[in-house]
Amino acid sequence: MPGAAIVDIDGTLVDSNYQHTIAWYQALRRFGAAVPVWRIHRHIGMGGDQLVAAVAGEEVERRCGDAVRDAEGEIYDGMIDEVLPLDGARELISQLGERFDAVVLASSAKEHEVERYLDLLDARGIADAWTTSSDVDATKPEPDLVHAALEKAGADEGVMIGDTVWDVEAAGRAGLPAVAVLSGGFGADELRDAGAVAIYESARDLVGELDRLETMTTLPGVHRGARGKAG
Repeated sequence: MPGAAIVDIDGTLVDSNYQHTIAWYQALRRFGAAVPVWRIHRHIGMGGDQLVAAVAGEEVERRCGDAVRDAEGEIYDGMIDEVLPLDGARELISQLGERFDAVVLASSAKEHEVERYLDLLDARGIADAWTTSSDVDATKPEPDLVHAALEKAGADEGVMIGDTVWDVEAAGRAGLPAVAVLSGGFGADELRDAGAVAIYESARDLVGELDRLETMTTLPGVHRGARGKAG
């Protein structure tokens, strides 16, 4: 398939979704907003500029949204050493590079977080480009991140690979198909309902199916257990 492979980082390539969940929980509690952890997790992958209002309401956003975001960053920085690459992540990037014109690692995280992930994945020599928060005005599920990644790739078509419904929705709004993995904690039904054309349990499982991306709309979607496809 020509064009760009746009690959989400958090939850897709690095195992960071639950650290972010706890960081948001603690940050919100610091400013008097008690939001259940499960509700926060369902919004991981949505950009911080939208998450506070989505999980805690507009009043909290108006009162202390920026402070909550700053606190989440501070708390997450204290956990970032716990974050490790997901199995098959680097191989996925490398194999995508052999099949697509460009591979862009797409994130709206702060630059120092993305730099940390690039080091963890040893990805600087195999990814063509990457994005950070400085590249977008509005975060997922808005399509800005996908458009920014396409621009960095010099492409107008491709595929998005991610782990949350927000990745899938952003891809759809940008006119790209999305392939999803379950490593971020979202269910196959949720991802399919959001529009994912194929769903796999992990980056490792997807590596074995990359040749079938050329016929993406016919990829299978049958759950086959811990090492199989999910759908």
